Formats: sequence, C-alpha cells, structure tokens
Amino acid sequence: MQVVDYLRLAGYALGALGGALLFVEFFQLPSYVDYDEEFQTYSLEISPQELREHTWLGRVGGLFVSLGFAALFVAALVG
Repeated sequence: MQVVDYLRLAGYALGALGGALLFVEFFQLPSYVDYDEEFQTYSLEISPQELREHTWLGRVGGLFVSLGFAALFVAALVG
C-alpha cells in the first residue's frame, strides 16, 4: 500500500474513534445536574468552583476528529 492509502485509513480511523468519543460525551449527565429517583426530578446545583461542562472524553474526541480531517487533507494533497 502507498503512503496515501495509509493516511486515508488513519484519517478514517481517527475520525470514527473521535466521533464515538464525542457521542459518549454528549449523552453524559453534566456534573451540576442531580437526578432524584424517589421524586423523579432534576435539580441544578451550580457553584463556579465545581462547574465542569466537558470531560476528557469530549476533548480527546474532538482532537481525534480534527486529526482525522487533517490526515485526510494531507492525503488529498499528496495523492
């Protein structure tokens, strides 16, 4: 196989893995939302020190998707 084919396969693999990580990130319950099963209600407890919107799964997933696009772009330039 040629280098271009390896770059394309790496780009597809990184994009797929990054997309899966982002999928998991989007369906997580935020750290400031609590669910009470007894009353079936949600409560928000927001303090600026403990607020966290994104986890490392989402950050790494976004990085993998961008690296996948970059690999595909380089493969298109080379090939």
